[in-house]
Amino acid sequence: QVQLVESGGGLVQAGGSLRLSCAASGSIFSITTMGWYRQAPGKQRELVAGLTSNGSTNYADSVKGRFAIVRDNAKNTVCLQMNSLKPADTGVYYCNAVEESATGEFDYWGQGTQVTVSS
Repeated sequence: QVQLVESGGGLVQAGGSLRLSCAASGSIFSITTMGWYRQAPGKQRELVAGLTSNGSTNYADSVKGRFAIVRDNAKNTVCLQMNSLKPADTGVYYCNAVEESATGEFDYWGQGTQVTVSS
């Protein structure tokens, strides 16, 4: 199993920056993909940024050029650097990890951290 703990959310003005961190523990060597999702009020959860074990990244079109997902293997942490924030970026951000094992593929989620961008 994998445990995920997020930190770094908060309130920021439009144009500002925030850095979210996700610390993974447990069966970390079985993790193939990690990512950040967000859910705005009244909307479905959506992928913001993903990072595979071979270093490939993908981003939602709305955040390309503003957000960056990075992995610190020494600290078992994945971070989301968010720059030039917009009110539309407001939501609860969730860290996700996909574990592949002999028994199958499993999704794990953090508890979520609130990001609020004021205009």
